[in-house]
Amino acid sequence: MDAIGRIRRRAAEKIKTIVLPEYDDARTLEAEKIIQREALARVLVLSPEMINKNEKDRYIQQYYELYKSKDIDLDTVKKLFSDNLYYAAMMTREGKADGLVAGASHTTADVARACIRCIGLDERFTIASSCFIMDVPNCEYGDNGTFIFADCGVIPDPNARQLSCIAFTAAELAGKVLNITPRVAFLSYSTKGSARTKAAEKISEALALLKTLSPTILVDGELQGDAAIVPDVAEIKCPDSPINGRANVLIFPNLEAGNIAYKLVQRLSGCRALGPLFLGLNKPSSDLSRGCFAEDIVDCVAVTAVRAQ
Repeated sequence: MDAIGRIRRRAAEKIKTIVLPEYDDARTLEAEKIIQREALARVLVLSPEMINKNEKDRYIQQYYELYKSKDIDLDTVKKLFSDNLYYAAMMTREGKADGLVAGASHTTADVARACIRCIGLDERFTIASSCFIMDVPNCEYGDNGTFIFADCGVIPDPNARQLSCIAFTAAELAGKVLNITPRVAFLSYSTKGSARTKAAEKISEALALLKTLSPTILVDGELQGDAAIVPDVAEIKCPDSPINGRANVLIFPNLEAGNIAYKLVQRLSGCRALGPLFLGLNKPSSDLSRGCFAEDIVDCVAVTAVRAQ
């Protein structure tokens, strides 16, 4: 069974409630039918009649109290909550839903902003980032073609501390959702000092910080892509690497590299790209591409449900 199939099976083992605020998107409604048929989760498609006015007013007031120190006024908050994405995010914050999936008709920035502000940041990291689960067919690398790519959707130019947090949370997701031992590679155009630049130095610092966060984690960097995932190349370029060219969690130096890489791999290999899955929040939430299919929504609901378990 492929990685996506295993995630669906695990979601069905312990049913969680996932809210879908994009009630007026045909793909969401189609996904709802599939999820119900396969019993993957309890889905709440948040149509207008499901919005409780008193509860909405309470959420508006709560949000205003949270952010009034940032010079936001009540009228601005009310405008935000005219989009039920914010209502859904506050439901998730409060525990009335175990997770949230949106993005079929919202930009990544819109979904990320609502989730970060309403659901809140994990106090261990105080940053949000994202990752993709990449399920590459007929591939001998990674974990039989399964990888985590991060960050591909949120932080444009992460500093060393942010890179270490991205790596930690991506590795954590690999273990929890995919049930694999994470082998983390910080990627670069340089392998182990073959180029001496500030960019390479940043990765060396991120590597040291991650080892402090998680002393037992299998990680190396900086590594070129082939040295990270091809054992024969690793034997030549970095023979002492603890991951031996078998990385399955790939950490990109910036958003440009990550986003370009996942889209190229997706289109050239025909792989399934599941995400962006937000990392570093208090509750699980997932974004969608606006070009997604109903099956993509089903998969994101399944992985969000597994994370909520």
